[in-house]
Amino acid sequence: MSNKQQSKKLINGLIIGATVTLLGIAIVQQLRTPAEERTWEGKILGFPYDLRLPSKERLQAAYWNKDSANILQPKPFGVGWTINFYPLVNRTTEISQTVHH
Repeated sequence: MSNKQQSKKLINGLIIGATVTLLGIAIVQQLRTPAEERTWEGKILGFPYDLRLPSKERLQAAYWNKDSANILQPKPFGVGWTINFYPLVNRTTEISQTVHH
């Protein structure tokens, strides 16, 4: 295995380990909260998490949010961020229209 492959494997392992650790902390945090106060969403060390089943609205708000120019949005389920494709597609369309006019 080359050094590049070993480095990639190490980085992937660290990312997975960090994600699992944050997920575990989030679950413990929620379980320590009284049941009537649990939201199953929040932040751990600045990382957003949401452990509720994703709804159509939350999926759309994460992956195709017309109301936000932010490319990174909190994941609709899990820990961390995901890509909001709307500003990328919209920006590409605007650039394409400008070039063609």
